[in-house]
Amino acid sequence: MSKRIISLSILFLKLIKTLTSYSSRPSWTTLRTIPSLMNSEGIPLLGIPNHPNWLTFAREPCSTNDSLRVIIYINIRLSSLCFSLRKDIINHYDILLASFFNNSIVYWIMNIYSDSLHSASKYLKDTEVNILNLLIMTSDFNIRDSIWDPSFPHHPAISDDLMTIADSFNLDLSFSTYCVPTRYSDIVGESNLVIDLMFLRSSSTELNNYLVYPDWHFSSDHVPLMVSIAIDEENIDSFRFSIVKNSEEEVSFIKEVIHTIKSVDISDISNPIKLEETINSLTSKIEYAWRMNSKRVNIMKHSKSWWNKECRCALNEYRGSRNLENWKRFKSTVKTMKQSFFNTKIQEIVNKKQGPWELMS
Repeated sequence: MSKRIISLSILFLKLIKTLTSYSSRPSWTTLRTIPSLMNSEGIPLLGIPNHPNWLTFAREPCSTNDSLRVIIYINIRLSSLCFSLRKDIINHYDILLASFFNNSIVYWIMNIYSDSLHSASKYLKDTEVNILNLLIMTSDFNIRDSIWDPSFPHHPAISDDLMTIADSFNLDLSFSTYCVPTRYSDIVGESNLVIDLMFLRSSSTELNNYLVYPDWHFSSDHVPLMVSIAIDEENIDSFRFSIVKNSEEEVSFIKEVIHTIKSVDISDISNPIKLEETINSLTSKIEYAWRMNSKRVNIMKHSKSWWNKECRCALNEYRGSRNLENWKRFKSTVKTMKQSFFNTKIQEIVNKKQGPWELMS
């Protein structure tokens, strides 16, 4: 069993920041044209660019004329941490709250755009949310204050509200290594501002001041902010327990789970203690069913997802006989299983309406 320190690679873009973490405006553009009965040239499909190496977390636009103001990109190398967008906890168009797991502990990240009316900040102030292990809250807060912008002489009351929100999440305001503006104006005579902020977990020795890259804003009026956050050590197992898809063991496991769920006693779950006992009992029975039907397999970098029972039987038959015909039968079985596996994968990608680049790997 080996260990490694994970550095989160996340992009918050007012649309990401790398966890390494970084920030800028969303890129809302025409992705492609859609065939139309009304227009021979098709109609434009607006959206955010996707990339096969990044997972995208965003809310659905309210209308076709609407554009997103906050988006999170997660590098696919972190997909094993099971990131999830949690609209069930914070449901606001300009706030994205995402959770992930590391060593069975849930952590959180938050990306915010608070407009000139401070809508998102006011929403958080008026909403009771109990979140532990929030690592970072960041993006454009549209607040000028002498605390983080020496060129601005005032301290507005909304800043106190923001600090109260951060404190409720056990976060501290982080300061950039170099005190430079984060929002640059193209209008002559209009000053550059410091309105993109980063709040990081309090009393954490791993979190350092973030970096600002004023030369990287290009066509955007906001510059990237970047911070690297090392999270807990992750144990990397050399083996795992698995059930082969479409196997007899899978059928048996599903039947046992269905039977367990049907037999749950829900006559007195209004009692919190009884409810917890019922959930614990259900969990134990499902875990037992998993242990009885799964088998231990070694994790290797050359593990093949398409390998199944038919391949194993054909290989064992050849090894027992060393017969040329059995070798040909084994190779034919492998070819058939590969073709079936990858055809299924292609259909999954087509049905999800993802881009053709998804097929490259």
